[in-house]
Amino acid sequence: MSPKVIRKLTTILAADAQSFSTAMTRDELGTYTDLQAARDVFFKLIERHGGRVANTAGDGLIADFPSVVEAVHCATEVQQELTQKDSSLRFRIGLHLGDVICDGDDLIGEGVNLAARLQTMADPGGVLISQQVYDQVRNKLSVGFEFLGDKRPRNMVEEVPVYRLALGQPISIDRPASEAPGDTAPRRRSRVSQVWSDPEPEMPTHSTSETTRQPHSGSEDFALKPDTALPARTLSSEAQVKRLRYMGFGVGAAVLLNMISGGSFWPAWPILVAAGLYGLHSGAALLGKNHIKGIPLNLWVISAFLVCVNLMTWSGTAWVLWPLAGILGIGFLTRKKQTNES
Repeated sequence: MSPKVIRKLTTILAADAQSFSTAMTRDELGTYTDLQAARDVFFKLIERHGGRVANTAGDGLIADFPSVVEAVHCATEVQQELTQKDSSLRFRIGLHLGDVICDGDDLIGEGVNLAARLQTMADPGGVLISQQVYDQVRNKLSVGFEFLGDKRPRNMVEEVPVYRLALGQPISIDRPASEAPGDTAPRRRSRVSQVWSDPEPEMPTHSTSETTRQPHSGSEDFALKPDTALPARTLSSEAQVKRLRYMGFGVGAAVLLNMISGGSFWPAWPILVAAGLYGLHSGAALLGKNHIKGIPLNLWVISAFLVCVNLMTWSGTAWVLWPLAGILGIGFLTRKKQTNES
């Protein structure tokens, strides 16, 4: 008689450090120290939010949570705390709500695999979640979500909807008054399972919606690039969306009036400067992303500012093309370097 298979529905968190092997080659002792410090953050916050570490391997870990909301809280807090630390390591995190097989302390199965695939798709310092997680938390958290579209994870049969957490927006977290911020979790080590890093599929994935399948080639780049366009299904605060829209209309109108008046509409200048500074300071929070087309958002803001200046001081020469070429060139080089490192 075969042993009974124990299953459970749980929220799986998969995390892994970016370019860990490269960092170890450059500074083995420093990277190891940073890894231990990052693990302390993970263990502390996983325990604080009611989760447990299921297994660890090298620079990664798998944890599970009975609450989907607490799992998202944990992932958000982890990335926020790690960002504040002077560390050489940046982590990617993936979250999925699914049915898994319990093998002692370890978790095995399709749910774990999908969480791990989402993790590899995330930007360093970012969090990606599945449709199942999004459905549970979309009305419960004051954090923005970006719908990245239906993506086909490597070695999986069908596409799945993928969302990115907009970590630039605040998240409200209620904790018991008796919980001290400095509480730490015991360093728990369990038997390691390699299922999340296995390149072979465990079982086919079944999508909950009808999706058109795309041909899959072996050369397909599985990671989501930072130039992923923000579709119409992006969810963010209505106030933020209106603010961004009004700001765009205001700057455009001011520049146009300045051009029509031959440069005599002087209020266009303080409006343009204020909009530029606001875009540099809060653009990432408004858009929920730090890059567009792989180029840092701040470079786009500076480019737009220079274009407006060129239009408002037009003398028949598009001098802005030269600084734009330099700015965009730097952006593309930065993107290429990040792609090679990841």
